[in-house]
Amino acid sequence: MKPPLTKYIGCLIGGAIGDSLGARREGSGAIANGGADLAPRYTSDTVMTIAVAESLIAAREFHYWHMSERLIRLYEKEPWRRYGTTTSRVLRSMRHGRQGFGMLDRDLYADGCFGCGAAARVSPVGLLYHDDPRTLRDIAYHCASITHSHDLALEGAVVQACAVALAALADPAAVVPREFLAALRMSTRSEPFQEKLKTILQLLEAPPAREQTIAGLGSGISTLSAVAHAVHAFLTNRGFKNSLLDAVSRGGNAPAIGAMTGAIAGACYGIEGIPSQWRETVENREQLEGLANNLWTMRKTAAGTGAPASSNNAATGQGSARTT
Repeated sequence: MKPPLTKYIGCLIGGAIGDSLGARREGSGAIANGGADLAPRYTSDTVMTIAVAESLIAAREFHYWHMSERLIRLYEKEPWRRYGTTTSRVLRSMRHGRQGFGMLDRDLYADGCFGCGAAARVSPVGLLYHDDPRTLRDIAYHCASITHSHDLALEGAVVQACAVALAALADPAAVVPREFLAALRMSTRSEPFQEKLKTILQLLEAPPAREQTIAGLGSGISTLSAVAHAVHAFLTNRGFKNSLLDAVSRGGNAPAIGAMTGAIAGACYGIEGIPSQWRETVENREQLEGLANNLWTMRKTAAGTGAPASSNNAATGQGSARTT
């Protein structure tokens, strides 16, 4: 089954809504109007998602330097979008001529940054390569490596992209959490992520008190914890709205957790599953819809010709920063 256009639109719009709702939650400590009010602006998580989508569409494949340049340009245009310290420093360093090949974050952290900025931007990868797990893994990994080099940040991007792909392929009325988590476990080579996904299954099968659930998944600051919260919020709730309200109320990096949950849930339920009030008030809705349409057309055209959505150079050719 090929995901319909509604799922592509739902994913990108849903991610921006989750980001905006998380920004409201993080900024005020409370969600007004029963959770219906979005912040007027989304954060860097959505800006970087737009950059990833624009690069994939323009280059017709993943190209490390093309995507890097797009990320830098959008950062320079709107540096006030609440970028993380690591990402903003890496992008500025690249603009000034440093070519760290995925290692510039080690200026700040010896083992690289394990923050969740890289994972929060990979939903276009999950959409475009939903039917090619190997390519999805490679491109999600390399997309993340532009700004992050810690293994958990890289693997978190892979798990998040895979979650989007699985959700896009799923029947919303027939998502089986055990099967969903088993597929995610197959996508990652990281033992910490393997264990965290096991923990999610245990929490779903024998739900403890909310406080214990949040404690079991972690603070929501690191990629390992934030991705786990996003997946758990999606699987433990029915419907886009319930998933998102749960996700952004857990603390931690609420915009990133919201963006990742919104992308997964939006890919599952489609644009029709998102409350109209949110659809109509999210920032830059038309741009996001246009990008979703272009990604869907790109994927449909590639499928129609029997060709992959990208060449072999997508993950291993010129400009690639790391190998998996």
